Amino acid sequence: MSDHFSNLQQIRKPAVTSKGGIVASQSRRAAEVGAEVLRAGGDCVDAVIATGFALGVLEPWMSGIGGGGAMVLYRAKEDRYEVIDYGMRAPQSLRVEDYPLTGDGAAASDIFPWPRVKDDRNLHGPSSIAVPGVVAGHAEAHRRYAKLPWRELIAPSVVLAGDGLLVDWWTALAIGSAAADLRRYPASAAAYLKDGLPPQPQWGIRSVVRLPQDRLKATLSQLAEAGARDFYVGDLARSIAADIQAAGGSLSVEDLASFQAHLREPLKIPYRGGSVYATPELTAGPTLAQTLRLLLKDDLRAQAGGNAPNAVVYAAYALALQAAYDDRLKDMGDADRGRALGAEYLAPSCTTHYAVVDRDGNMAAVTQTLLSTFGSKFVTPQSGITFNNGIMWFDPTPGVANSLAPGKRCLTNYTPVVAQTADGKRLALGASGGRRILPAVTQILSFVMDFGMDLNAAIHQPRIDASEGKIVIGDTRLPPDVREFMRRQFDYEEARVQSWPGKFAFPSVVLRAGDTNSGATEVFHAWGEAVAES
Repeated sequence: MSDHFSNLQQIRKPAVTSKGGIVASQSRRAAEVGAEVLRAGGDCVDAVIATGFALGVLEPWMSGIGGGGAMVLYRAKEDRYEVIDYGMRAPQSLRVEDYPLTGDGAAASDIFPWPRVKDDRNLHGPSSIAVPGVVAGHAEAHRRYAKLPWRELIAPSVVLAGDGLLVDWWTALAIGSAAADLRRYPASAAAYLKDGLPPQPQWGIRSVVRLPQDRLKATLSQLAEAGARDFYVGDLARSIAADIQAAGGSLSVEDLASFQAHLREPLKIPYRGGSVYATPELTAGPTLAQTLRLLLKDDLRAQAGGNAPNAVVYAAYALALQAAYDDRLKDMGDADRGRALGAEYLAPSCTTHYAVVDRDGNMAAVTQTLLSTFGSKFVTPQSGITFNNGIMWFDPTPGVANSLAPGKRCLTNYTPVVAQTADGKRLALGASGGRRILPAVTQILSFVMDFGMDLNAAIHQPRIDASEGKIVIGDTRLPPDVREFMRRQFDYEEARVQSWPGKFAFPSVVLRAGDTNSGATEVFHAWGEAVAES
């Protein structure tokens, strides 16, 4: 190994079990907000909305109202699965000529290996912002299923913003990773830096550092009272567009007004006598479908000869994922505008995922993102919103697959799912971690659906990653015989599961068996936790 970490350290994070509802989130505090809503009589969707807005305040480097995403819902009474898609898209007002290539052969410095654009206009700043969808997506979910008033579900995030952003070591690490670009924009530097540098937690046990979020608090308060449409057609929309255009971006009030969240039929993927319901179209859902179809060619449990995967099964995971990714990079893109060759590259964890189940068995898997860490690194001065950099999803080379174009939808990595096992259990699952999301979701589905694991076993079972072309990465906790077999079969590297940078994605999952719910989050995520309503 090329690190200096202890070989003896062991970390476990037990799954939570309850007859009541559970929220599993990358932020324990956000999960507590959702659990409090369930305790107050809210529906699963009420908890989704409250948790989602809270996450945007608590971990603004991952998601927020300046981003987009998707949710897969299961409605127990109707026995119905559905998807609400609120992925981002390029502004109609975008001008391709505003993104000239440098022409020096240099590659972009962020997630994707595109040719470099002058001044990195597609990577950060106001010109990198795509039309955000989080508010529209949650408003659609609220309209369809919520029991509690919109303002009551936004209220906890208003309080959290009023408290200010708590600076612990995890916050300091996130801000430090993006400080060089945050300092480029005055409102961003004011929101997240101190004297132009990342803030640091204090040694004193009673010393607490918080960053004020007063403008964001005012925005959330206005959103709570005026309703979601204010973000797209009201005073908030005009404020957002004015700030972005004044700084050189193209997003307009017309772009915001025309945005809609879409109700879509989920992909239904048969697997081991059960079904997996995934996001369709421009997500990793279709690639998950292909991966699972490839895994169905063999009886993995029989190959393993036991209740956990062995070397042959891990090799099967790797081969299926590599084949599915190869096809994805060749064939996927906005169906109206050609195919996206190489539309994804190695992505750091720049997304948040959470899962909810209520006492009635309604379930939700929700993934939201700003794309890069802190998205565009641009905070709107009037509203205090941290915005996405969704324009980076597109190849800036003119006339090729996945070229940047006005109004174009973004091809994304996320894949929230709800699945039913052959014996009637249900689970809601997803992860953060860019391209590493799909391997994590695939393996946890298999742990539960092939090997019958409960969440406590599944979340602690070591995983591999096979999203980097020919290279397969294995968890150092895998048994020696598995590691040796994988070395012989693949271009194999090993990595520890760690908080930063994440090597195997950060899943969050809930499961329902009979009338008992359980929830779990990635063991090595510093903040992640599942919280029960009672």
